[in-house]
Amino acid sequence: MNYHSDSVPHTSEIHLFVSDLSRSIHFYEKIIGFEVLYKASDRAEFTTNGKTPLLTIEQTNLKRDFPSTGLYHFALLVPGRKHLANVLKHLLSTGYPLQGASDHAVSEAIYLGDPDGNGIEIYADRPSKQWNWEKDQVVMTTNALNAEELMEEASSGVFEGLPENTVLGHIHLQVSDLIEAKDFYQNGLGLQIVSQLGHHAVFASYGGYHHHIGLNTWQSVGARPAKEGSTGLKWFSLVFTSELERSKCVEQVKKFSNVWQKDEDYYTNDPSGNRIRLSLKK
Repeated sequence: MNYHSDSVPHTSEIHLFVSDLSRSIHFYEKIIGFEVLYKASDRAEFTTNGKTPLLTIEQTNLKRDFPSTGLYHFALLVPGRKHLANVLKHLLSTGYPLQGASDHAVSEAIYLGDPDGNGIEIYADRPSKQWNWEKDQVVMTTNALNAEELMEEASSGVFEGLPENTVLGHIHLQVSDLIEAKDFYQNGLGLQIVSQLGHHAVFASYGGYHHHIGLNTWQSVGARPAKEGSTGLKWFSLVFTSELERSKCVEQVKKFSNVWQKDEDYYTNDPSGNRIRLSLKK
């Protein structure tokens, strides 16, 4: 099953503030492997399919303070293991520092940060039939990635960028109160809680995915939202399969937070100030 298609709500796009636009354009194009879709004096849009934006970055002069709520990382899902191997091979060739590499049982992942410290995960899912479920909870691990085995899958040619069907696989957020956040995402946005790590992290999804949203308080218990316009998350989008489905979600969210409309989209903030765009598939 495709957990990022028209059949199920899913994460689709992210908008970040960065402190040096030129530096970040170079990073996302040359290090990560995006294609520039649009560029202006104060922002740039990136794509993998040459048509739709997946990431937008916008210039700001305000640095994010810590501790604060906001982005923990955004995760780029590549289509298969060989693509992840090609990404790892490329990243190692650039010499850009990695922050980690893990085997999560449901997926294999590489971690790094952009020049402003915005966390990035690049990962490939294992087939969903290989995921282990204990009732309604998916089993996820954090073991070391077998990089040598993965690299055996890498192509011999030159890295040509992220595959065109790379998607925004999930978003992981820092929140101030896990119980409050869990209630919002479960009962407001309608996600299912599929994993919980003690009192510090929750993972939620639509349609039986291992997670579209991660929430944690590892470094943000009681923290305030990052200042408006500071480096980090501006918004991320959830895409719904129909207007009826989105309208139902909007009405549910109104019980928890203010909702406003801009052009064809609705926006809301979670209890920790993380902004979400509620969209329809175009």
